[in-house]
Amino acid sequence: MRELRVGVVGVGHIGKNHARLYAELPTAHFAAIYDTDSARALELAAQLGVKCAGSLEEFSEQVDAASIATPTNTHFEIAHELLKRGKHLLVEKPITENTAHASALAELAASRGLVLQVGHVERFNPVLSALEKRLTNPRFIEAHRLSPFPNRSTDIGVVLDLMIHDLEIILHLVRSPVQTIDAVGVPVLSRREDIANARLRFENGCVANITSSRISPEQMRKIRVFQENAYLSLDYQNQSGEIYRRTAEGLTREDVEIEREEPLKRELVSFVECAATGRAPKVSGFQAAAALELAVEITKRIEGASRV
Repeated sequence: MRELRVGVVGVGHIGKNHARLYAELPTAHFAAIYDTDSARALELAAQLGVKCAGSLEEFSEQVDAASIATPTNTHFEIAHELLKRGKHLLVEKPITENTAHASALAELAASRGLVLQVGHVERFNPVLSALEKRLTNPRFIEAHRLSPFPNRSTDIGVVLDLMIHDLEIILHLVRSPVQTIDAVGVPVLSRREDIANARLRFENGCVANITSSRISPEQMRKIRVFQENAYLSLDYQNQSGEIYRRTAEGLTREDVEIEREEPLKRELVSFVECAATGRAPKVSGFQAAAALELAVEITKRIEGASRV
């Protein structure tokens, strides 16, 4: 079987990390990059010893599968074109700007028998694997995701920029329809909301409280999951955690053993495997569309409250 040829469209802050890791993977041939900023693309191509395509059409001829790491408002057009050309895709999150485009991409990929994976990278964090092994029936989930102002991705608010990571994970963990949504948020350094909180109640009774900020002096990516007789406290950033259990002797605490590894590397290895074998990705276009739909609804609630 021919070695899978992979490439990256968009080699800015996130895309250059995709390129760096593809260049290191032994399971695929890193074939090409493409960016409308030709100077940036040529410089990175020279560093990594890879071809720099002059157009998206030229790029598509050189790859079998690709990461799309361009601004969100360009995802649909680029992904749609590459899917039509028969390419397997890993699209950075959020999958698109709106749910109609997200569903259209998911359906197009399915109709062509192509892999469409979406870059919800925390799903590949070893912390989440540790949580999934210990999960029973979550009753309350609390998530915090804080970061300094990024000076990028300001075309979208913090809900679509950061909170969507936790929304996708929570939908995956709870596996029940959302019943009610309460949300607040305010713009501070951009035109969109820069800090937001959402409280979700699910039909099965689980409640999730999610806080996201991109104007924090510190970075934090944590989740706590409460279930019968126990709760888990996990830190995505430091890849550490502990579990508290109720026993006959009282409350006990134990460290969660986590094999540390770079989540993005795990994500790309998984994507290459899915593209080569046809295996379904961890986060499909349909799953990403569901997370986007929830994020868009939260954004609407925030915007509606600000007009009152």
